Amino acid sequence: MRFRPFVPHIPFDFYVASILSLVTKINNVIDNLIVAPGTFEVQIEEVRQVGSYKKGTMTTGHNVADLVVILKILPTLEAVAALGNKVVESLRAQDPGEVLTMLTNETGFEISSADATVKILITTVPPNLRKLDPELHLDIKVLQSALAAIRHARWFEENASQSTRCLQILAAGLFLPGSVGITDPCESGNFRVHTVMTLEQQDMVCYTAQTLVRILSHGGYRKILGQEGDASYLASEMSTWDGVIVTPSEKAYEKPPEKKEGEEEEENQEEPAAGEEEESMETQE
Repeated sequence: MRFRPFVPHIPFDFYVASILSLVTKINNVIDNLIVAPGTFEVQIEEVRQVGSYKKGTMTTGHNVADLVVILKILPTLEAVAALGNKVVESLRAQDPGEVLTMLTNETGFEISSADATVKILITTVPPNLRKLDPELHLDIKVLQSALAAIRHARWFEENASQSTRCLQILAAGLFLPGSVGITDPCESGNFRVHTVMTLEQQDMVCYTAQTLVRILSHGGYRKILGQEGDASYLASEMSTWDGVIVTPSEKAYEKPPEKKEGEEEEENQEEPAAGEEEESMETQE
């Protein structure tokens, strides 16, 4: 196996590929059960990707993706176990050499390979929620939570799907001098947003975004969003996330010191005019 340099603030593409591969295989198996269930009695309405995998906010060390399976039938423990066994058997038939494990839990079941885990959260169509028996079926709170995960993923996709990408673009220097930038949608004509900012402000936007991108990659989104107290110090002080120290990016632009009026007059007096220099040179000749 060839050497790969460790980049602490992003997941290795190897693990990303492992998660993507396992999710795709499971998704395909469940899709086939929806289209052609055959004699399989657990009827499925649909399957949805949710959580950090769907939102694109997965972080290093958390190689877990989430899927929600909506059943047409009432979700009994036996039905959940039967679905889990059916999916893992189909996966093993496709690739007998791959080592897979399946474990049921209170929310559904999870399937794990050597490098990735996919959690399948079970719920049912909303009309069935009124027919649940606590002794026979999954907890209604678990089912409602899975439905909420679908709503959250849909909202994030529609309203905030590019939040991380936005920070990455700012960190790359979108608002730095010389950049094309973006036009102000609230102004007529080609009015560039960053042209009203000072050089210090343009630099501050860039280095702050760089720091936030690194913190976000280590799961610090709650702190960034203000859910865990004051976050104003993150751009100027070191912080630790799961044992990884994030050092804020440094300023690239330093404003030159302002010259006083007296100093400017002295410099003008010391520097002779161009015509005077030429005359003195001619006299010497």
